[in-house]
Amino acid sequence: MILTPATRATAGLGITQIIGWGTTFLMPSVLGRHIERDLSLPSEVVYGGITVMFGVGALFAPWVGKSMDRIGARGLMAAGSLVYALSLAALAASQGLVSYLLCWAVMGVASTLALNTPASIALAQVAGARARQAIAILAIVGGFAATVFWPLSSVLEPLAGWRGTLLIFAGLHLVICLPVHLLMLPGRPPAIPATAAPPPAAGLSAAESSRAFWLLALAFSCGAFIFTGFIVHAIGVLRGLGHDPATALLLASLIGPAQVAVRVVELTFGHRYSIMSSALFAAAVLPLGLGLAWLAGGNLAVALLCLMAYGVANGLKAVLRATLPLALFGRAQFGTVMGRLALPQGIVSAAAPPVLAAVMANFGAEGVLAVCFVVASVAFAATIALARTSPQIR
Repeated sequence: MILTPATRATAGLGITQIIGWGTTFLMPSVLGRHIERDLSLPSEVVYGGITVMFGVGALFAPWVGKSMDRIGARGLMAAGSLVYALSLAALAASQGLVSYLLCWAVMGVASTLALNTPASIALAQVAGARARQAIAILAIVGGFAATVFWPLSSVLEPLAGWRGTLLIFAGLHLVICLPVHLLMLPGRPPAIPATAAPPPAAGLSAAESSRAFWLLALAFSCGAFIFTGFIVHAIGVLRGLGHDPATALLLASLIGPAQVAVRVVELTFGHRYSIMSSALFAAAVLPLGLGLAWLAGGNLAVALLCLMAYGVANGLKAVLRATLPLALFGRAQFGTVMGRLALPQGIVSAAAPPVLAAVMANFGAEGVLAVCFVVASVAFAATIALARTSPQIR
């Protein structure tokens, strides 16, 4: 059986995304308490490394997106693997607050070179007309990062300590991710004939194209605030609503299966409905679930409905954040558009966990749900306006 370049790239990038998310964003969940103890750092500082990573990555995202349009994905994503390895190795040697946060800052540079957005841009360049399906597969595979790396981290830490575990993680980027990026991605972006590339914003005027971009940026940034911020506090919110710890943990654990299930549906049936229909559905279910939980989240069925809505919306967002801009703006400048969209999303993602932590401390679980409901409603309104601006998007 001969695999196409798109199939090879999708499989390879799926592996690198699992490693990328598992060794960074998900890593403190298992290793965080050991880092706290050895470096004498408070928990909020240890987890604050994630905020630093998102913030720094956001600043570099526009440049990386534009560069991927110009020179392709291979060199930049390979460089990201090297920077990941260096930053994780340095993190393993960190001795205090300054060195710890500096390593996360460098990791932010690596993430904007090799994680999530650049992977979607690479697939759009390689897969062409089948980019929607390829990106959906990538989102499904990436959803297993926690399934792989939380148990792996739990096994490695007693054997090698947190520092040794981070060195092993650095080695994974060198031994697995670097060769994948070098061998499975094209060296240059594909040449796109004028007849093959849809005009910007599907034929909209310049003013309409600009309006579509800003509506998309608003909708995605509001979504990023909830998807990044709420997940960190989900168990605390559930406990604040009156659910016991075991029930709260069980309910929160169902988010992952909901995300993966809706991505499978999108992959299997996505060709039967428009991308804009998916976007409207995802934008509608999120405020519905959050609003019901705000009103009656102490009820088990309502809490379950809220988390299912969250998982469905987040699962679709992982696909839509690449496929919707691709449908709107085409392949020719896709990297540039994705980089510009990633800037506000990254800043909001960096701010969301501490902002919602402050809301939680002052106004409790109901306050968190109220804020998230308002933000989700803004995203829904922006998505409706976007659909009206671009009614022909398929």
